[in-house]
Amino acid sequence: MKGLKKQRRIQIIILAFVAMGASFAAFYLAAPNALQYFRSPTEVAEKAPAPNETFRIGGLVEEGSLVRGQGAEITFKVTDTNATIPVSYTGVLPDLFGENEGVVATGKYIDGTFVATEILAKHDETYMPKEVIDALKDQGMYVDPNDAPATN
Repeated sequence: MKGLKKQRRIQIIILAFVAMGASFAAFYLAAPNALQYFRSPTEVAEKAPAPNETFRIGGLVEEGSLVRGQGAEITFKVTDTNATIPVSYTGVLPDLFGENEGVVATGKYIDGTFVATEILAKHDETYMPKEVIDALKDQGMYVDPNDAPATN
């Protein structure tokens, strides 16, 4: 009787591992672009990713770099104050998108330009994506808006 219980436990454990492996494989095959990496402009400039890799880049929209082209075509530069990467995007920009504002873009780095498929802008005057804050902190360029002196 003891041997039968032990054998049943081993079967259940093996079945659980097979089910976990199958669910992970199904997730990976169903959503290959769901696991997108964040990179700062400095990281992209130092080591350019493959042209077929989808990732997110974030930083500040460089002042004076925003150019609206024909129709919904827009180009601008994303900077982390250490490196600057040109971005092209075709589509409607978020209402709060602007120069010297935080932005995160999803897309691919092709021939020296980040071709964005999605643009996310900050949602209020103090918000900046965590990844962008971390990248700016790493370079010693981040100033917490709560610590900034008030201007009245």
